Amino acid sequence: MSFKRRDFLKVAAGTAGLALLGPGKSADASSAVPNPNNPEFFGMLIDTTACIGCRACEQACGEQNKLAEQPAEYWDDKTMDQPRDTTPDTYLVVNKYPNPADPSKPIFSRKQCMHCNQPACASACLVKGLEKTKEGPVNYDKTRCMGCRYCMIACPFDIPKFNYDSPTPVISKCVFCTSRLKNGEKPACADACPTGATLFGTRRELLEEAKKRIYTNPGKYHNKIYGENEVGGTGFMYLSSVPFEQIGMKKNIGSTPYPEDTLGFLFSVPLVDVLWPALLAGLYSISKGKDAENQKDEKETHHE
Repeated sequence: MSFKRRDFLKVAAGTAGLALLGPGKSADASSAVPNPNNPEFFGMLIDTTACIGCRACEQACGEQNKLAEQPAEYWDDKTMDQPRDTTPDTYLVVNKYPNPADPSKPIFSRKQCMHCNQPACASACLVKGLEKTKEGPVNYDKTRCMGCRYCMIACPFDIPKFNYDSPTPVISKCVFCTSRLKNGEKPACADACPTGATLFGTRRELLEEAKKRIYTNPGKYHNKIYGENEVGGTGFMYLSSVPFEQIGMKKNIGSTPYPEDTLGFLFSVPLVDVLWPALLAGLYSISKGKDAENQKDEKETHHE
């Protein structure tokens, strides 16, 4: 019997975090700045027809998040000869794709956390290490994380990454420059974009802008906004001149929020089965503490 990803999600997730989009005051998306009193989710509109592949967003993301500095060859144009994925040290990557309409002008598109309206990763997290904030970002708190990696399995976009090479591994992903939003600043990638390919604003405003661009330029855009309905809607949305699967976007992931698939699980599985991983993690932590105390006592006894 085949075991589908969404079936596994029903078993892997322990809590269901549902975030709803609320009404708010309108503003010009092209000049939007964070407003702590605005109840709407913030988002991004990525217009791939305006992206020139300069990777300024990628560099700004690395600097903002103090990620590992990439070697010189990483910034060579040849780096984009093959599609890349995000890593524990790279929250955002820009990839290059063939342009069937004009082979001399490739299409560039970026990949990062999509900050889903109802994030499966947060729903699957047993300890609230991942949470959807009222501003829109899906934040990660490494102090809560117990390393179960359910979020990696739950995410329909394969975004959370685990640093297996670290002695203290944690999950890594884009957090939408939450600290900048709180200070009334735009995300670093949006600030760095020289062409306006990365547009920041409230999700509602960005959807209006995206629809306007499609309807006023019918020959320029593929007639779809990626992220408008995918898995219940995402904070990051895309426009493209070609079908989205041609620029590396996931297809056939449906419009139902993944956390809704976990609700039945919550009411049908005994509580002990849900809490068992967390219980094991707690016992492991306690045993580590006791081992440290025993070693300390042994040293003190030896010195006496």
